[in-house]
Amino acid sequence: MFRLQGSKVLAVDMTGDAVKAKNGSMVAYDGQMSFKKLSGGGEGLRGMVTRRLTGEQMTLMEVTGQGTCWFADRASEINLVNLQGDKLYVESSNLLATDSGLRTGTSFTGLRGASQGNGLFTTTVEGHGQAAIMSDGPVVVLRVSHQYPLTVDPGAYIAHQGNLQQSFQSGVTFRTFMGEGGGEAFQIRFEGDGLVYVQPSERNTVAGDV
Repeated sequence: MFRLQGSKVLAVDMTGDAVKAKNGSMVAYDGQMSFKKLSGGGEGLRGMVTRRLTGEQMTLMEVTGQGTCWFADRASEINLVNLQGDKLYVESSNLLATDSGLRTGTSFTGLRGASQGNGLFTTTVEGHGQAAIMSDGPVVVLRVSHQYPLTVDPGAYIAHQGNLQQSFQSGVTFRTFMGEGGGEAFQIRFEGDGLVYVQPSERNTVAGDV
């Protein structure tokens, strides 16, 4: 069972089951634990080939045992997402851990621009269970409805779930307007019904400084 200790440490109570977690994220454990590095995001040879082709990098370890294991990564805020047969799309760098009832994969999410035709890929988590995702600062969960679509800066985007359609559009950001942008600026637009997770800071993206 996943539970948070504060907002930056994930505690997992284990009774012989397996948990997949970001490689190197274990900070402490009690009881008996074993750790095994997984290739291809834990999806075997096919997953390893897919991730190399798409450039979506994710290195996981499998943790099994009896006791409690604690995970953290660079003092990031941790948020728990409960999945009931649905699918979570998450940036691989923001995925901390998944329990044994969830499967990970890779999904094509669209084109960055019609002129360049560059594809964007993201990690998927689906099934029944809990996933722990990380954010730089407290996560903000935004509701998208058919009446109210949402546009997100890709540097702040973490994850989304629900019946959402995702598209990419060029746009002028504040920093581009001030002459500080570099490269093509674009935004992510979500339409439909679901949730989008964003963080109150921006990382570098494939679009450059946006």
